[in-house]
Amino acid sequence: MPLQNRVDPFGALHAVPERGLFMGNRGIIHDPETKTLLKKRWALHAWIICVCQFRDVRREPMGRNRQSDGQSGGKAGWTELFFLDEVTALSAGHRPCFFCRRERASDFVRRFGMAFGIAVPRAPQVDKRLHKERLASGGQAPVVSTGELAGLPDGAMVADGGDAYAMRGGKALRWSFAGYGDPAGFGGFAGRPLRLLTPTTTVSVLRQGYEPVWHPSAET
Repeated sequence: MPLQNRVDPFGALHAVPERGLFMGNRGIIHDPETKTLLKKRWALHAWIICVCQFRDVRREPMGRNRQSDGQSGGKAGWTELFFLDEVTALSAGHRPCFFCRRERASDFVRRFGMAFGIAVPRAPQVDKRLHKERLASGGQAPVVSTGELAGLPDGAMVADGGDAYAMRGGKALRWSFAGYGDPAGFGGFAGRPLRLLTPTTTVSVLRQGYEPVWHPSAET
């Protein structure tokens, strides 16, 4: 049975077979005995995006991965979450990890500083803003009109009801755990009550030129 650790663009966690390109975490939010989630959906303000393979590190998803006296298999380590791609993770309110994706994380924070006029930006500043905006931590998704879609940067995601769409090249790509659908024009959204899923802070970073990693299905 798949574990309930696959993240959708709304920030919700699901149990589906597809794993995706990236891993990440929000702290410890699972019980290692049952490999099920606790009631809380985050334990830290720093929600990060990690690579699935880093050096020779091996982890047991939702197991006991915190080292104790130099040995693994002790207490529960952080809860491994999985994303279709970086676009999805950004929509859910995560940002790049400084440990396994330092170059990307530094670029993200640098562009955050550019967007908000901060001379020496720091990751905790990013996390503080994001935590107020993430849907999964109580934020509200701003309403966007069809006319505003063309002004969104590539990589921003919007919701039409329960469906999520990623903006790319002036088109909308419907999201699923398996990948993206065919590009569609914005005309089909006319009169629809759309919401901006990607936190506005992250949208500002995307406007400054940050280029997230897309799932290969977005290229076809």
